[in-house]
Amino acid sequence: MEENKRKEDNEYIIIEVPAEFDFRPNLDYMQRNKNEIMYEINNGTITRLISINDERMLLEISAPDNRNLFIRFLDGTQPSSIKTRTAVINYIRDWFDLNTDLVPFYTIAWNDQLLKHLIRDFYGLRIVGLPDLFEALCWGVLGQQINLRFAYTLKRQFVEKFGEAVEYNGKDYWVFPSFEKIAKLTAEDMSGIKMTVRKSEYIIGIAQLMASGRLSKERLLELDDFKKIERELTSIRGIGPWTANYVLMRCLHYPTAFPIADVGLQNAIKLLKEMDRKPTKKEILEIAAPWNNWEAYATFYLWRVSYSNK
Repeated sequence: MEENKRKEDNEYIIIEVPAEFDFRPNLDYMQRNKNEIMYEINNGTITRLISINDERMLLEISAPDNRNLFIRFLDGTQPSSIKTRTAVINYIRDWFDLNTDLVPFYTIAWNDQLLKHLIRDFYGLRIVGLPDLFEALCWGVLGQQINLRFAYTLKRQFVEKFGEAVEYNGKDYWVFPSFEKIAKLTAEDMSGIKMTVRKSEYIIGIAQLMASGRLSKERLLELDDFKKIERELTSIRGIGPWTANYVLMRCLHYPTAFPIADVGLQNAIKLLKEMDRKPTKKEILEIAAPWNNWEAYATFYLWRVSYSNK
């Protein structure tokens, strides 16, 4: 249930959340790196600039009763139409994966030796998504073969150089660079960012595919088949199985996505099973057998182990 209200001349929206949702572990996950540039979290409230239907809106998101999300529009950036207001609601629901019923996953996880303690510690955590396909693909490419801290540094450099910002209360809030803008660049234009020339080429190539209309979130979802989407993504230069599954997991919300080669996943299993080495792919597949159809959520919860132990 969504409600539109006005308070002190500031329009806001209330989004009812599922029972299997807790705002707190999601906030905790979102604060895993202090170099995050796409939003700010302060006193349990998220502030973020989003762009929908060519409108930029500065949102303040909180959950004072932990049963609803309270969305307030700041600095006079209210949506201009019901269509845009509905798109904002859908964006938030997508961001926090509120349309997924987690009861089947929790039923599996409570009976799994590796996951049951994580469910207790992080109950209500959702796969915090990346609703924008270009941002998800860029984040996947930026994070290839480097540690998380450096990936955040690269993202900040990329956004500050090519994104656009709105100032509010002395702070800049950013929208991610558009694929239309990046499609017109050369690798040399991106030389000030501390990533490889090859990654620059990958990102520009992805932007050009999207600008041409050959690649879009809508076209991928229309395929309506995990393997078809995976093949479509891995056919793109710079996107391998890990990046494809990362995007399937965090942007397209396929619960069967499984970035099995992920270092964070391997380290979490190693830690929880008290191994003296990283598990092999075969061992991970054996461990993951009970997670059938919920590999993405199992991975996301296991990632919390890695972040919690940094």
